[in-house]
Amino acid sequence: MAKSLLLISRQAPWSGPGAREALDIVLAGGAFDLPIGLLFLDDGVLQLAAGQKARALQQKDLSANLQALPMFGVEELFVCAASAAERGLDASALALDEVQALDAGQIRELIDHYDQVMTL
Repeated sequence: MAKSLLLISRQAPWSGPGAREALDIVLAGGAFDLPIGLLFLDDGVLQLAAGQKARALQQKDLSANLQALPMFGVEELFVCAASAAERGLDASALALDEVQALDAGQIRELIDHYDQVMTL
C-alpha cells in the first residue's frame, strides 16, 4: 500500500514557483492514486482567495489547478483558519468549497495522520 502524503503549501501564489510546484506535486500524486492531502498554511492561504488578477502581475492563474484537484482524486483539502483570518480571508468565501478550515490542534492531528509530510 502506498504511503500517504500531506503537502503543506506555504507560498503566496505570486511569490515564486513554490505554489505552482505544490499544486503540480499534489495533482501528480492524485493522478497515481496516492493517498494525498493538501494544507494551505501561512501565505499559502492566499492561493485560495477568490477573484485574483494573476495577469496584472504577469503570473499564471492557479485557479484552474485548484479547481482540478477533486477531478484528480485530491479531496483532502485543508486551510489553517488562523492564517486565513490573519490575511483577511473568510474561510466560507474561499475559491474552493471543499476546503476544511482547521485550528492549530487539528493541524497537529492532521500531520500525525499522514506517513510523510512535505512543505513548499
